[in-house]
Amino acid sequence: METPVQWSEIVSELDSEHQELLFGTSLSRRFSRLPLWLSHPANIGMFYGLLISLALIFPYILRYDNLNESFSNWLLFSALFMAACLVLGFSSLILVSLTKRLPMAPPRIILYPMPFIGIGLLGLDFSNILDIPSGVSLFVLLLPGPAYVHLSWAPRWRLLCMLDEGVNPFDDLKTYVEPRQDSADNLAGEDLELLEVVDAFESE
Repeated sequence: METPVQWSEIVSELDSEHQELLFGTSLSRRFSRLPLWLSHPANIGMFYGLLISLALIFPYILRYDNLNESFSNWLLFSALFMAACLVLGFSSLILVSLTKRLPMAPPRIILYPMPFIGIGLLGLDFSNILDIPSGVSLFVLLLPGPAYVHLSWAPRWRLLCMLDEGVNPFDDLKTYVEPRQDSADNLAGEDLELLEVVDAFESE
């Protein structure tokens, strides 16, 4: 198979900074080991929706007295939540394909605690301990997954697809070269009057 050979050859030519940008941290590295069709940003977003849905089984049992009613409402919520994450993943990939944006590190300190906070808020609301608007709880639950996909994984997945096609994704990146600053004498050349002005400024 030629593709893995091309992949390894291109990766070996990248410096450590570009390799880190390509594969990211531990979570992104795990996703990058998956087949590209499985690690599609929409699938990663839907997987996040599945994890959140599984964590909400117990709060839904607390909310309804009938187990069948709890399960049916949980299934409806899970389907809608996973569909929303999937659509947002597709949208992120479309935006990244248009803008060619490189991966960014998501604000982990903000995003990582949010699912637990959202589950806690929803549990307090379902158990009638506190009256919390459901929109607030759902926003806190929904934001972390799509935000990670949009900021980090969708751009990284685009680079991995280019790599899978045998294209170095960093060929088009331009490195900034600081312009050479010529000395005043070189700029003045053979202009005697200008040289006299330069010498006067230097003497001051």
